[in-house]
Parts: sequence; structure tokens; C-alpha cells
Amino acid sequence: MNNLFWGLIIIGIIVAVIIFIIVVMVELRKAIRALTELVKTTENSLKPTIVELQETLKSLKELADNTTTITGDIKVFSGALKNVGESVRHVTGDVEHVVNLVDEIASSAAIETSSLKAGIKAGLWVLLKNLLK
Repeated sequence: MNNLFWGLIIIGIIVAVIIFIIVVMVELRKAIRALTELVKTTENSLKPTIVELQETLKSLKELADNTTTITGDIKVFSGALKNVGESVRHVTGDVEHVVNLVDEIASSAAIETSSLKAGIKAGLWVLLKNLLK
């Protein structure tokens, strides 16, 4: 009887283990189905996001290219402004030179005029002095 009792216990344990394994397998199957559904849903929702991300990256590349072009244009423009500044500096120097030359001519003309005036005055004075004698 003792062997029969042990046999029933072993059969009960085996049946319980088999039932437990079946329950675990069913739950694993449900979990795998849910995981598969999650992967499909995630994949479907990520596809538009990836497409949008690619378009955004293209737009950023175009923006970077435009920025590079604008930066080059600004460098050229600043170089041209530098050249204009140097030209203005040269023109200013030439204008100063002309002004100084005109000043020299005006002052030498004034000197010559005042010298001529003083000469005529002295000549007339000498002439009048000699005429009166």
C-alpha cells in the first residue's frame, strides 16, 4: 500500500508539473504574440518618423550649404569693403595733397601780390621823391 501511495504521489507531482508547464507555455505564447504585435506597431509608427527625420536631415544639409555660401559671400563683401576703405584713404591723401598745393599756391600768390604792392609803393615813393626834388 505504501508503494501505491508513493506511486500516486509521484503521478500527482508529474501531472502537476505537466499542468504547470502547459500553463507556462500558454502564457509564453500569449507573451510572444503580444511582443510580436508590439514590434509590428512600433515598426509601423517608426517608419513615418524615420522618413520625416531623413527629410529634416536633407533640409539641414541644404541650410548648412546655404550658410556656407552666405559666409563666402560675406567674406568677399568684407574684402571689397576693405578695398574701398583703402581707396578712400588714398583719395583722402590725394585730396590733402591738392589742398596743401592750393594753399601753397594761394600763399605764394599772396606773397607775390604783397611784394608787388610793396614794390610799386616803394617805386612810386621814390619817383615822387625824385620828382619833387
